[in-house]
Amino acid sequence: MAEEDKDQRTEEPTAKRLRETREKGQFANSKEISSVFVLMASILAFYMAGSHAWTNLMGISTHIFSESNALAVTQSGVYVLMQLVMREIVTALAPIVLTIMAFGLLANLLQTGGPNFSLNPLEPKFSKLNPLKGFKRIFSKNSLVELVKSIAKIVIVGYVAFSTVQEEFAQIPYLMDMSTGQILIYISKISLTIMARTFWILVLLAILDYGFQFWNFKENLKMSKQELKDERKQTEGDPLIKSRIRSIQYQMARKRMMAAVPKADVVITNPTHIAVALQYIKGEPAPRVTAKGSGFIAQKIKEIAKANGVPLVEDKPLAQVMNKTLKVGNFIPANLFKAVAEILAYVYKLKNKMF
Repeated sequence: MAEEDKDQRTEEPTAKRLRETREKGQFANSKEISSVFVLMASILAFYMAGSHAWTNLMGISTHIFSESNALAVTQSGVYVLMQLVMREIVTALAPIVLTIMAFGLLANLLQTGGPNFSLNPLEPKFSKLNPLKGFKRIFSKNSLVELVKSIAKIVIVGYVAFSTVQEEFAQIPYLMDMSTGQILIYISKISLTIMARTFWILVLLAILDYGFQFWNFKENLKMSKQELKDERKQTEGDPLIKSRIRSIQYQMARKRMMAAVPKADVVITNPTHIAVALQYIKGEPAPRVTAKGSGFIAQKIKEIAKANGVPLVEDKPLAQVMNKTLKVGNFIPANLFKAVAEILAYVYKLKNKMF
C-alpha cells in the first residue's frame, strides 16, 4: 500500500475490496497468535507424552549400549540398527511433533477464517527489490512494533526464566547426588515451569498484537474517494456507457410503441401536447394503453394514427390523467372505465361496430 497517498484513504473498504484481498491470501495475521498456540501445544504434548517419549528414548539408548559388544559392525548390521533407532525416535516424538503441527495449523485457520488457498503470495514481486522501498519498510510502523514486541518477549522470558531458576538455587547442590536421568528429568520440569509461566504473559501480548494487526490491516485497505468511484464504475458500468444503453433502449421501445399505433382503436389528445393510444382486445379485462407521449412524441403518434385511419378524440382532462398515471401496456383502471367506454362507444359507432 503506497505510503504517500495514505492521507487520502479515508473511506472504509468495500465488500468487493475485502473479497479480492481474501482471494489474494491476505489477512490480518499475528505471528504471536501462532507462537502462543505452538507454545500451548508444546506444554500439553510434553506434559502428556513427554514421559512416554523419554522412556522410549532411554530404552533404545540402553539397548544400544548393552548390546554394543554383540553388534556386528557390518553394512547390514549397522543398517538394521539405524532402522531400529529411527523407528523408536519417530514413535517417541511423533505425538509431540504432530500435536505442535496441528495447533500451529489451527492458529492460522482461526485467523484466516477457514481454509483459503491462493498462489498470489508466491508470485514474484520485483517491487520488493527496490532499495528505497526496502529502506522504508525497515523504518516503518510495522517494523517498530515488531522491534518492541521482540524486546518485550526477550525481557519477559528472561525475567521469568531467571526468577524460576533463582527459586531452585537451593536444590542445585543436591543434583550432584542424582543420576544423569534424574538430572535431565529435573531440568525438564524446570523448563516446563518456565514455559507455563511465560504462556499467560504471551497470551496477553498475542491479543494486543492481533488487535494492532487487525487495525493496521483495515487501515491499509481503506480507499480514497477516487478509488470508490473507479470501483463503482467497474461494478455498475461507466455512466456514459449506461446512458448510451438507456438511450438505445428508449429508442427501441419508442419504435415498438409507434408500431402499435396503427392497431389502436382510438387516440385521445390534449389536443396538441399529449396523445394516448388505446386498444381493446376481446377477452381482456379492459382497454390498454399501447402508446403515449407528449410534445414531439404526441405529434408523431397523431401523424401515424391519421395515416392509418385511427380516430383522434380530443379530451384534455382524460388525456392528461392517462399520460401522467399510466404506462404503456397498462390496462385502464376502474375509475376511468366510464370515460373511456363513452369514447370507444363513439368510435365504434363511427366505424359501424358493436361495442
